[in-house]
Amino acid sequence: DGSTLYSAIRITMMVTMSSLHRGRCPVPRTTGHVSKCAHTRLIGSRTAHVAQPRARIQALNEKTGAYGVFELNYDADKEDPRLTQTWKKTMNVVVTGAAGQIANHLLFMLASGEVFGKDQPIALHLLGSERSREAVEGVAMELEDSLYPLLRQVMIGTDPMKVFKDADWAILIGAKPRGPGMERADLLDINGQIFQEQGKALNAVASRNCKMMVVGNPCNTNALIGMENAPDIPRKNWHALTRLDENRAKCQLGLKAGKFYTSVTNMCVWGNHSTTQVPDFVNAKIGGKRAPAVIRDTQWLKEEFTPTVATRGAALIKKWGRSSGASTAVSIADALRSLYIPTEEGDCFSSAVCTDGNTYGIEEGLVFSMPCRSNGDGDYEIIDDFVIDEWLQMKLDKSQEELVGERSCVSHLIPEARRRSPPACDIKEDTMLPGEK
Repeated sequence: DGSTLYSAIRITMMVTMSSLHRGRCPVPRTTGHVSKCAHTRLIGSRTAHVAQPRARIQALNEKTGAYGVFELNYDADKEDPRLTQTWKKTMNVVVTGAAGQIANHLLFMLASGEVFGKDQPIALHLLGSERSREAVEGVAMELEDSLYPLLRQVMIGTDPMKVFKDADWAILIGAKPRGPGMERADLLDINGQIFQEQGKALNAVASRNCKMMVVGNPCNTNALIGMENAPDIPRKNWHALTRLDENRAKCQLGLKAGKFYTSVTNMCVWGNHSTTQVPDFVNAKIGGKRAPAVIRDTQWLKEEFTPTVATRGAALIKKWGRSSGASTAVSIADALRSLYIPTEEGDCFSSAVCTDGNTYGIEEGLVFSMPCRSNGDGDYEIIDDFVIDEWLQMKLDKSQEELVGERSCVSHLIPEARRRSPPACDIKEDTMLPGEK
């Protein structure tokens, strides 16, 4: 049933840093505990061990279904402390939609230390479904074969109440795609129910300071639903992904200016992850100069720049028939990394976060992308000194209006005591990003 954990792979050893690199098995230096790689073989919905001689393998844990090379036990107490003394406490990272294209790229970045740092061991908790279970098992096998020393655990399950337990980060990718003939309001309701359930599960079993990155669309309103159903977790811990929009905007400004995209800074994408998004060229800089001073084509900035960014996903699909799974995964990694690397002076990063207490007059109780900075401690603050001219204000108002309308459409999924508007839904315009329907 949905509460069963499938093929969990649990790491219970501390392995020498020097022995864990590509092409070698994890062989501890502890006297009397020499081991060879253990291999797994899937048999239906079960996993069996084929272990080389002298490997010490735990018996099957019937409660968690733990199997695999990570089940090998080593005597960590006898390990040279110089090998792991710089490591932090293991971080529990949930990823939903774990069998999908985005996760298939992201999981290996997470496991390698590319996202949270080379001193941050992680445990991956992967949420799948009955239909995707075997595919997720295949992903776990690839992670197993990649020999990442920082990857301390892989758990697979179909029940959020079990998979989300003690989560420090939840990267919520899984959502239902929009089908033929499906109205946007219907998609809001269907995916909203998913994030209502997941918000409740996070509230019940996750770390009290768990942080969430919502990727499944419509991500702003899905994050709002999750946030309102998790009252015991700080509201500011909820993020919806707009970093891909920011990355695309930087690329387009760089191309137009004839500069490499690394010269583009202070680039914020405001508002909703939809066609009403607002890539902010007013405050952006190119080579340290204001973007409008470098790109003197005002018509392009106001009329072509935003549509080019918003339709980039559709242009990509037209070229090779796939959605932007890899670049989305990279943008998730960028977004997470921005919270653990101090933001440089005069720069920012975009994240859709709770509007409570903002200084820009944006209605409270929304999840709205705004310019943020971080001290590198996993937290952030909203930058409060961006210039808002008349054109930019008009665009922000339109995106806010859309998000208020979406909130009304899903108010039945928000606890009554936390509702800000009566249940109603009157969406007249389809603003889903092309390629994300």
